[in-house]
Amino acid sequence: MIEPHAPAPLGAPPSWRDRGAPGSGPGDGHDEHEGDPGRQDRTLGGPGPSGGPSLPGGAARLPVRPGVGRFLVLAGVFVCAACGLVYELELVALASYLIGDSVTQASVVLSVMVFAMGIGSLAAKRLRPHAAFGFGAIEAALALVGGSSALALYAAFAWTGDWGGVWASGSRYLLVAFSLAIGLLIGAEVPLLMELIQRIRRQDAGGAVADLFAADYVGALVGGLAFPFLLLPWLGQLTGALLTGTVNALIGGTLVLGLFHHDLSRRARWLLLGANAAVLALLASAAVHVDDFERAARRAVYGNDVRVAVQTGVQEIVLTGGRHGRPLSLFLDGRLRISGRDEHRYHRALVHPAIDAGPHARVLVLGGGDGLAAREVLRHDGVRRVDVVELDPGVLRLARTDPALSALNGDAYGDARVHAVTADSFTWLRHTRPAAPYDVVIADLPDPGITDSAKLYSQEFYGLAREVLAEDGRLVVHAGPVASRRDVFWTVDATLRAAGLHTTPYRVAARAPGFVTHPDRTAHTDRVPHDWGFVLATRGTAGAGRAVDLGGTGTRLGDGARVEGLPASTLVHPRYAH
Repeated sequence: MIEPHAPAPLGAPPSWRDRGAPGSGPGDGHDEHEGDPGRQDRTLGGPGPSGGPSLPGGAARLPVRPGVGRFLVLAGVFVCAACGLVYELELVALASYLIGDSVTQASVVLSVMVFAMGIGSLAAKRLRPHAAFGFGAIEAALALVGGSSALALYAAFAWTGDWGGVWASGSRYLLVAFSLAIGLLIGAEVPLLMELIQRIRRQDAGGAVADLFAADYVGALVGGLAFPFLLLPWLGQLTGALLTGTVNALIGGTLVLGLFHHDLSRRARWLLLGANAAVLALLASAAVHVDDFERAARRAVYGNDVRVAVQTGVQEIVLTGGRHGRPLSLFLDGRLRISGRDEHRYHRALVHPAIDAGPHARVLVLGGGDGLAAREVLRHDGVRRVDVVELDPGVLRLARTDPALSALNGDAYGDARVHAVTADSFTWLRHTRPAAPYDVVIADLPDPGITDSAKLYSQEFYGLAREVLAEDGRLVVHAGPVASRRDVFWTVDATLRAAGLHTTPYRVAARAPGFVTHPDRTAHTDRVPHDWGFVLATRGTAGAGRAVDLGGTGTRLGDGARVEGLPASTLVHPRYAH
């Protein structure tokens, strides 16, 4: 403890030198003048002896003992840090879902936030004389901005429809704006919290920083774990963000108004109380109407014929159409995966060339949980077993139980020859040793332009697939559109060849209007050209250069069309660009 007339600590504000160190009184952090209201420093216009403002920076007058007050502040740091990290992860997850290319979105959101945190920390130095009021105002603003960020971004996605455009699109600017605003507010917390902690009980700067950052980092850990394991699966992105904002506002407002109310003028207390009440009312109102909002936004994205909309632990699944003569469409995470108008041409082109090229008693389908590739496989005589490896059990469940989807796949899962496994295709190939090699492996997987799918188009993945093929077996891969993303398609071809496979690339043109082959949020677009690209690969040399019979619906791509010199894509160096 520092005696009342001991030298003031290094960096102490001028008021310390006149009043003695906080904590020198009888256990409550005040000196012998604590009964004199004129000696109590207050922030934001706190009255001095004659009603005028006193000098900032003095010891806070708390309703609890200093040790308890310090603990409560650190507990507030813990909760606010958890909320702040949830906001960051929410933006990353939502941007990855809406825009795609998760690596790019995470890099943009996190780098902008970290930059903004530095700017916010510098700007907050001006608020240190009014630390209590400043922190309360910042927490109210952060709760509102962070809590409503998911709603605002999803609304832009649903009603502006420009997420698939260039980087300068308004919705992408909105993402950066939220990242910047949240980062500024999070960064401004640190110097103000440091000031409040030091006003409770002065200690050396290193110890204060260690205590503050320990609470901050542990809170960030809790928030980081709570988001994927609790908030996202139980509440979803929108409600999860609103609940986080509510907790943020309650903790920030309670901490300041309950612990530091003596440091605030009457006007400041009412301003903070009114601001927090308004924020909580807005967040509560949004939470009450979030289901209506989500239904309206879903109609704006998918149209009015949405039959099924479920959020699994893997992705959002939406089914539209499939009744009253309307074609069925399947959307995964907002991107069209199946269109009943054209899917038969896609799946025939994917399956039949590989099946017709040789023996096909044992077939492995990687992805394709909708059952449509399995349907085409079962059309061939001689098929004895079909193994389907699907990541999302929700897709398998709908393929079995949804009347329209099960009718479209010909009730493939009702056939005793079809066996489905819920697993990641890469992990399954790595750890499973089939009883016998497969004659055909069909990779019916998401587009290589999606970052999360890059490992399923890597040299390592094709090497694993090669190991489960029979000596004369065939592997067929959906490689994305040829004409609109030429380098991506030929990178798939180069990666297959780097894995020791012989390739035969081919393409199929789509005829249905509004068809989309690359990741996009709707089926309604005028982007051209529209086609599918495939690569048929074989282990042995017997299949190299084999003519591909597409029944007149497609075209084999000769060596003259190949883009030479493209490197293979690997796990540590993915080559696909969205």
